[in-house]
Amino acid sequence: MATDRRKFLKQATQLGALSILPFSGFAKNNTPEIDFSSFDFTKINTDDEQFWKMLRLQFPLHTEKIYLNNGTMGPSPYPVIEAVNQKMLQVDTTGEYGGWEESRKTIAKFVNATEDEICLTHNVTEGINIIAQGLELKKGDEILLTNHEHVGGALPWLHRAKVQDLKVDYFVIGKTADQTMANLKSKITKKTKVIAVPHIVCTIGQIQPIKEIVELAKKQNIELFVDGAHGMGMLNLDLHDLGCDYYATCCHKWLCGPKGTGFLYVKKEALDKLQARYVGAGSDTGWSVIEPPTPVLKGYATTAHRFDYGTQNASIWAGVNAAIKFFDTITMAVVEERVKYLSTYLQNELLKLKNDNIELLTSTEPKSRGGVTAFKLKNMDFTKLQTEATNAGFRVRAVAENNVNCIRISTHIYNSPEEINKFVKFVEEMAMK
Repeated sequence: MATDRRKFLKQATQLGALSILPFSGFAKNNTPEIDFSSFDFTKINTDDEQFWKMLRLQFPLHTEKIYLNNGTMGPSPYPVIEAVNQKMLQVDTTGEYGGWEESRKTIAKFVNATEDEICLTHNVTEGINIIAQGLELKKGDEILLTNHEHVGGALPWLHRAKVQDLKVDYFVIGKTADQTMANLKSKITKKTKVIAVPHIVCTIGQIQPIKEIVELAKKQNIELFVDGAHGMGMLNLDLHDLGCDYYATCCHKWLCGPKGTGFLYVKKEALDKLQARYVGAGSDTGWSVIEPPTPVLKGYATTAHRFDYGTQNASIWAGVNAAIKFFDTITMAVVEERVKYLSTYLQNELLKLKNDNIELLTSTEPKSRGGVTAFKLKNMDFTKLQTEATNAGFRVRAVAENNVNCIRISTHIYNSPEEINKFVKFVEEMAMK
């Protein structure tokens, strides 16, 4: 995969304060400016380490530690930090209200949706709650989850089931997409009304065959919700092509945007299947408490805006816009390929060790492999391994959810094979103890 580097530089210049350079407000003295004179601006290649080292300078991460936990929280590059600070200063200087509405358009274009299908949220869990509480379900109906849920993906459905006497069951994520599909089909019953599945499971990072699951759900008249916490910024996301009716994601992981930002996609044709449980300014088509003969809510907004309401933080949404521009400049096709290149490199290097104490959990199937690699050591408890990794200068994620009990490694565009080599050497030493 390649793209025009001249175009990259030109677009970067247009992002404001030359986004490919460090934020001048507080980082310039500590971060060297980039000399473009030595670059051949004809291609950006997945394995062009010189280019990716240049890009790494746009992130304020400490250099003395290696950050391998993007799946929990993605560090923001300087253009995003700058956009947040500038917008906050503008709002607090002028007292202007609003300014977050533009993010609907920016997000919609980035994921191939329409502006009317985007609800602004604070995180993935908020989007999941909107769907879990909004779908029409009755006593005895069944919700199917997976055996690799995170707390935010499970609790909204368990809560709905608890208060309404619904049934919750799960299907097992297989080593391959075909195994997963077979496992899902075997668990569907006549009472199954909802399938809630992660696009990329948070525990071991396996990409799920969403298009196939969409087709299966539609054939059996089952509502399908996709937890896309790890999709935005990792994959070249196209929601209309994916085909699902509901998709919740966040901007603070792989998009490296401000923390406390996300969105819920509700396909236009599915909007009226959801009952809004919380409403406010922007949710309605009209209301009154003084018009005769009685106070009235005239109707709900005809867009996904009915689910988000009231005052938003304009500065963090300015940061989301900047994050999308940053990734658009590189292009998501290039980002996705680089992310998968690094995770595949890590996976292969772990396999090369041929140590029986290393158990790789993430699928080696190319279409099921994203930017996350999970493994465990048979000779060491996963929590102790996390502690040892922290002491050695690596930030990793210990996964206790659903008794997976492993270590999760998330590699993003600011990481390098050199960092991966250091981590693999560390793992080799731990596996020998």
